[in-house]
Amino acid sequence: MFTPATITTTYNDRQMTLIHYLESRLKEGKNFFKSKYIARDTGLSSKEVGTNMGLLAENCPMFSIQKYSYSNSTTWLITHPQV
Repeated sequence: MFTPATITTTYNDRQMTLIHYLESRLKEGKNFFKSKYIARDTGLSSKEVGTNMGLLAENCPMFSIQKYSYSNSTTWLITHPQV
């Protein structure tokens, strides 16, 4: 698995903010997230959220990230990958 040192050298500050946010929300049992609410909760812009979620979807094995729908903001489906 990833060590904290590996994670911080692989991802930028915005991506680390998203990773921590998603991890805490997944522990609460949530799986669907709107970009505008992620932005509100993290202090990032909606554009930063969308750009970085797309990058994490391709490069972050800690989550399965899928663009789920769009209505007033992109909705993301986030899960832990199946082993």
